[in-house]
Amino acid sequence: MPKPSPTRYRRTNWSEYNAALRQRGSLSVWFDPGTVWQAGKTGKRGRPETFSDAAVQVCLTLKV
Repeated sequence: MPKPSPTRYRRTNWSEYNAALRQRGSLSVWFDPGTVWQAGKTGKRGRPETFSDAAVQVCLTLKV
């Protein structure tokens, strides 16, 4: 049984579409200036971590 072809949505009125996107609003993200982005030294062997746990958590939260 062949797969059904995916639905294609075509936008014909781009100016209206862009205006609708602008009307949705914006999202502002504020970061605490005291947030530590670089990971500290652990004293363990191997490659050191680049980013702190807080920085990774912020990125994962924004992704969701």
